[in-house]
Amino acid sequence: MTTYNKLEQALAAARGLQSDFETFSLDTKDQQTQQMFSQLAKNIGGAVQALQTRLGFVGGEEPQYVQQSMGMDQQQQQQQQDQQQ
Repeated sequence: MTTYNKLEQALAAARGLQSDFETFSLDTKDQQTQQMFSQLAKNIGGAVQALQTRLGFVGGEEPQYVQQSMGMDQQQQQQQQDQQQ
């Protein structure tokens, strides 16, 4: 697995965590807990931005990683389609 792929996975995980914290904030009625989850979502938002920046840098420096990643995504999609049939 390339660095680019690892960064993509980390970015997806961070986005998911940010979304979860935002949802938790909306789901609770306790004001202090809402603030805590909102702050956590903002903190993770900073990590998301940093990961996006790094992903763009790595993709620009090593474009073959981007192409490999795209190729792997297509292969995975094809494998899933084959399994469904």
